[in-house]
Amino acid sequence: MPALPFCVCVPARNEEERLPRLLEALAAQDVEGLIQVAICLNNTTDQSADIIATLGSRHRERLAIDLDVATFPPERAHAGSARAAAMAAGLARLPSPNGVLITTDADARPPANWIVTNLAAIARGADIVGGRLLFDEDEDIPFGVAAARALWDRYWAAVRQIEDEIDPCEWDPPPRHGDHTGGSLAITTEMYRRSGGVPPIALGEDRALVEAAVMAGGRLVHPPEVWTRVSARLDGRAAGGMAQMMRRMADTASRGAVEMAPALSHWRERAMWRRDRRQAVCAKSRFIAAEHALPPMPHDAVLADIAFPSAAGSGAGGVR
Repeated sequence: MPALPFCVCVPARNEEERLPRLLEALAAQDVEGLIQVAICLNNTTDQSADIIATLGSRHRERLAIDLDVATFPPERAHAGSARAAAMAAGLARLPSPNGVLITTDADARPPANWIVTNLAAIARGADIVGGRLLFDEDEDIPFGVAAARALWDRYWAAVRQIEDEIDPCEWDPPPRHGDHTGGSLAITTEMYRRSGGVPPIALGEDRALVEAAVMAGGRLVHPPEVWTRVSARLDGRAAGGMAQMMRRMADTASRGAVEMAPALSHWRERAMWRRDRRQAVCAKSRFIAAEHALPPMPHDAVLADIAFPSAAGSGAGGVR
């Protein structure tokens, strides 16, 4: 069966050091044919455009790069605007209404089968595919972050085990990870249009897109074979992104403090609430709105002291 038409969509800002690694990784993908790539440089002041031109020429038999150099006004100069622009460019490049938009970040370095595994998940019936995020093994991970991340991975795997036992999802069965962020996200063009596209917001535009797609009836999946490497840097470009989480973990470790999390009992109660509410409310929008209205879970357990069941994986539970 021929591969679905697709385009890789990338927002970037002052990423002259990182973009070469991403573009080389895209050129090395094991998917057949020319790879369509749409990049939006957002208020960039470095040499990213020149580097993209050089690499595009070097890999012209492999990569077809559409570069948009945008200067947004200060109130719109953020990842939401840039990702929306890159996705719009990708959408315009796909000749078929049944295409796939695959987005990632400029500091990612996907494995050679990244595109193929995303397309395979879509071909199996998914509308949205979340990819697991792993720290790039070629980079130094800051003090204390690796240990903290390992604990969080076990924690979220335990949360998903609870969800799968109490409120399973037929199209997203275990084993599954829990990541669905802009670092690795694929969505059909039909579902992208139905969801309204990437909202041009400064924080959380990727998760907002996923939630809108789920509310529109999209099937979100988290296959363990879909993953990418991401930078372990502390100086990220997007507010509220992974770099901010890394800085928090590094700071916690340097102060000798402990990581706190909601006790697993809260997640068990939440899974039962979701199961019961899902049976009572058919509309996805009403269901998600009702969950948003719940009070936040207290962080009342020391992460290192939680007794984890046997499980594996990474990433948060939540939207389905």
